[in-house]
Amino acid sequence: MEKSPLRGLDCENALNVLGLGQIKLEGRTDLSKNETPMTRWYWRQEGGTLIEEFEVVKRTPENSRRVLDGVIIKNGEFRIAKQSEVSVEGKDIIVIQTKASRLGMYLMGQALFSRQLVMNFMPKSIKSVALCARDDAVLRPLLEQYEGMEVVVCPPELLD
Repeated sequence: MEKSPLRGLDCENALNVLGLGQIKLEGRTDLSKNETPMTRWYWRQEGGTLIEEFEVVKRTPENSRRVLDGVIIKNGEFRIAKQSEVSVEGKDIIVIQTKASRLGMYLMGQALFSRQLVMNFMPKSIKSVALCARDDAVLRPLLEQYEGMEVVVCPPELLD
């Protein structure tokens, strides 16, 4: 088996090797070094406007804060935007929940309920993506039987 050219590289250098060097990670301590490149890889496949760390529920004394790994506004300008800069109301969107591991029930729950939570923002349509490093043949069909749910497996060369 051929060794991946990304093995041993930090995220910034891996992004450069993949031709994604214009995407900067500085100043984003809230984003996972493993999962951010995965989310951004998916966004580059889909296009549109990416909002990272999209807050769907604010913290109150009665509940915890809930944040989605990413939301893509389909047909939006190809850029990364802050949530305060754009609105998803009336737009076709893709919700992304990312885990740098095999598809599991935790990620499935995140993807399923994220779709429900983002409905409060009144988008026109919602596709919810469970983005993972490896598939699970038993769990995938259980999630994809629900409307608007999709499992996407990141290419292995992005993860090595």
